[in-house]
Amino acid sequence: MSRDVQQQLESAYVMHTFGRAPVEFVGGHGMTLVDDEGREYLDFLAGIGVCCLGHGHPALTAALHDQTDRLLHVSNYFYIEHRGEVAALLSKLANDDMAGARAVADAVVAGDADAVQAAAKPAEDEQTWQTFFANSGAEANEGSMKLARLYAQRVGNGGNTIACLRGGFHGRTLETIAATMQDWLQDSFKPLPGGFVACTPNDVDELRSIFDRLGSEICAVMVEPIQGESGVHPLTPEFMRAAAELVHGVGGLLIADEVQTGIFRTGKPFAFQTLGVEPDIMSLAKGIAGGVPCGACVAKRAVADVFRPGDHGSTFGGSCLAMAAASAVLCELVRGRYDEHAAEVGSYLAERLARVPHVVDVRGAGLMVGCDLDEAAGDAHDVVSAMLGRSFVINATGAHTLRFLPPLICGREHVDALVAALAQVLA
Repeated sequence: MSRDVQQQLESAYVMHTFGRAPVEFVGGHGMTLVDDEGREYLDFLAGIGVCCLGHGHPALTAALHDQTDRLLHVSNYFYIEHRGEVAALLSKLANDDMAGARAVADAVVAGDADAVQAAAKPAEDEQTWQTFFANSGAEANEGSMKLARLYAQRVGNGGNTIACLRGGFHGRTLETIAATMQDWLQDSFKPLPGGFVACTPNDVDELRSIFDRLGSEICAVMVEPIQGESGVHPLTPEFMRAAAELVHGVGGLLIADEVQTGIFRTGKPFAFQTLGVEPDIMSLAKGIAGGVPCGACVAKRAVADVFRPGDHGSTFGGSCLAMAAASAVLCELVRGRYDEHAAEVGSYLAERLARVPHVVDVRGAGLMVGCDLDEAAGDAHDVVSAMLGRSFVINATGAHTLRFLPPLICGREHVDALVAALAQVLA
């Protein structure tokens, strides 16, 4: 159906919660998107960091075809294929055990159940992480906050306040908006759920003052290791260490929102591993299933054990389709050494962007990169529109900030094409 017809139908029948660009994508392959007129675009947004293997990846499409032919959904009242192996892979990756993760992935791809079980078995000194599967990042964050408060009531300090960072973003539900310390997102939906306190990112002194004031009322600190929606702003190792020490000092937990930063995006399985501080709970979504809706709340076993049947649930979370997709994606990423690839190409992207005229700052890690533009460059949203006219899909997070979240298959040649076009637009 043509874009004009689609625009008319959506204008009449779809809620106007997004300002959409004037293009309709109908196909894709690798780094490339194809619109309804057959025009091709290089994709440096990846569905907002979702399509980590690009478009039409054979491992993912084969897994989806096979699963849709057999079974889509049965609910969480039953065991299904793939859910256990995906959780095992996430546990290995949370431990930064790439060798162990590859052994599990190799066995999964080979279809050897005994080998999967043997490879997944934790070593004596290995931390076991357990997963609750959801459908989105907001749901994963809701689960993480519920788990932290439940842990506080049943095991920890009895507190119910969660410290969050200004400029963060944790979702669009009322609870996750309450945790997102941005007035423009909150003001229209008040009264919001309580139990949250704001801190400035990387301000250790302010964080200490919050703990001095509230102490054991705080059950958790929730952070994005790199704030994505605010324009790709990394936390410092010093702040992460302080957050962990302070919250553990009052018997609380550290939550890492890895919805955007996780699944090899930053050159490590998870961004907290680039900062050297391990959380107690992390939330995942976006790239975990390569485009199929899937989220995950992942916690150390001692924390996860406070959940009992009936404490939390989801009708669609961890569905047959989502688990087949997540298994295929994680196995491909682990076996293809995308951690190394994302780190190498991401470093190249940052270096090239830093040399573009009118770019004044470049931030991020791996293939999660943001850059600020000077005043002479004009509004970043106009730059996004101009780049779309040159067949590049990019994103702006503010009037002077561009964000790049390409598929993890992105190569140097794609970076070179992007930077050449961007330099022309900014000139």
